[in-house]
Amino acid sequence: MTDTKRAELLMPAGDLTKLKTAVLYGADAVYMGTPDMSLRSKSGFTLDDVVEGIAFAHEHGVRVYLTLNLFSHNKDIDKLPEYVDTVRAVKPDALIVADPGVFMFVKERAPELPLHISTQANVCSYQSVKFWENQGATLVVLGREVSFAELTEIREKCPDIQLEAFVHGSMCMTYSGRCLLSNFMSERGANQGSCANSCRWKYKVHMRLKDGTVQELKLTEENLELFEFLLEEEIRPGEFMPIEESDTGSYILNSKDLCIMPKLDDYLRIGVNSLKIEGRGKSPYYVALVTRAYRMAVDAWYEDSENWNADTYMNELLTVPSRGYTYAFHEGRLTNHSHGYEHTRTLADWEYAGAIIEVRDDCFIFEAKNRLMAGDVLEFIPPDGSAPVLLRMYTFQRADSDVVNGQVNPGHQSIIRIGFDQFDHEDPAQIKARLPEYTIARKEKALSEQEWKRLAFDKAVASLEKGKGSEESIAIRRNALREAIAEQSAQRMKKSPRVGDQGCCGRGCNGCLRFWHDDEYAKARELLAAKKQGQLLATDMREEEPAAVPA
Repeated sequence: MTDTKRAELLMPAGDLTKLKTAVLYGADAVYMGTPDMSLRSKSGFTLDDVVEGIAFAHEHGVRVYLTLNLFSHNKDIDKLPEYVDTVRAVKPDALIVADPGVFMFVKERAPELPLHISTQANVCSYQSVKFWENQGATLVVLGREVSFAELTEIREKCPDIQLEAFVHGSMCMTYSGRCLLSNFMSERGANQGSCANSCRWKYKVHMRLKDGTVQELKLTEENLELFEFLLEEEIRPGEFMPIEESDTGSYILNSKDLCIMPKLDDYLRIGVNSLKIEGRGKSPYYVALVTRAYRMAVDAWYEDSENWNADTYMNELLTVPSRGYTYAFHEGRLTNHSHGYEHTRTLADWEYAGAIIEVRDDCFIFEAKNRLMAGDVLEFIPPDGSAPVLLRMYTFQRADSDVVNGQVNPGHQSIIRIGFDQFDHEDPAQIKARLPEYTIARKEKALSEQEWKRLAFDKAVASLEKGKGSEESIAIRRNALREAIAEQSAQRMKKSPRVGDQGCCGRGCNGCLRFWHDDEYAKARELLAAKKQGQLLATDMREEEPAAVPA
């Protein structure tokens, strides 16, 4: 029979701070990995950090799954013995793998370690689940492309293995990361943790003239009605597909973010074992608020499933920057509204104010993460799910001196002291109990007209996906957004574009084809080979790694 235990909430951990934040805000489990052996080359974990992180999580009763889910090349195989021998000693709760060769190696080297099959393996059917179950996997992470109807059938036909499904986070325009666009545009391997997110870049239509010259096609009021761009696929003659682009360009492959919160009760009802949140590269603010929202939602459903309602938890998620939310493949078919053709930035009308980094007898030591101005109201978000604690601040005292300023800028003297006596209506003892170390605070964000119209458009699309609203209202808001983008673009000074392979940082990221195959980085590769697993070369190589610059 299907396992009837409570579904676990599985949160991403991109470094030790994010791991501790996820644990504090209610994660049942976290997943993490080193930058060279998982699919996040910007992961902040060394192999030593992994050991510390596992110990911390286990002390708090939280499970840890290590991501060993890259598609391995020959150079990766030599690292496997040290990696597996090191982590098996601290007993992670599972390793997440995708490569059959890696799966086989771990089974032989450390047969006691449970193995989870990564979403990178693209498991989308019950037959594939049964295959991995027969190989000895204890859990399978299903592909984001699995519809809810398919998920239900898989659960029914595979009752004896644990199933994990993504419920929130960024979407990939390919089958869960099997991307060649990043390799082609930037020489950065998506399947080795170094995706350049080329699908989210802005693209413009150009036309090639008969003489061979290429020109950008400027769309104006005078010529707009003269052109229509269509695609014709060779075995569909006469079936023309329109290409839509505004005069400011188009994000033709830019998916909105997955958010299953309004449908979460369906997943809990059929017995999905693990609810996975994407976001190892996101901020502690994202980790804290998304963990908190889903923690409260899951607990509320188990307490009273008949009267469960997602609205309160969705309101919390709307304070987290996103590209707009979509159910993605939940219903089996993507809609045109699952993509963000006009705008790619994550956005919300709230922002990360900072976090408590130390609790003293009479004050909090607080690190600002965005600019704080006199008169700003900080909302401290208690990890226990209770109401936020509000504090309006007019002055900011530096933590290391008596200097008081009227504002704080992140990254420059951004550590401040917040005395308990500044909270007018709160008992100091209760404040200390409710707001422990790693508690985050948010504040309202000032938005431009374009950004407000983006949020209005996202809200209208979300309503339509729930069966409310109309296509007409969507069109009105889309046109308003396009007009605002065009107006702002005309006023904005252009910055240098991302230029792909010229952007190699020289740190030794896995999947960076230029670093690993260009003779210029031969000396750097030798230096990297002498470092501990999980360590990259220093960012500022002029001071710390002078020999790591191109020879």
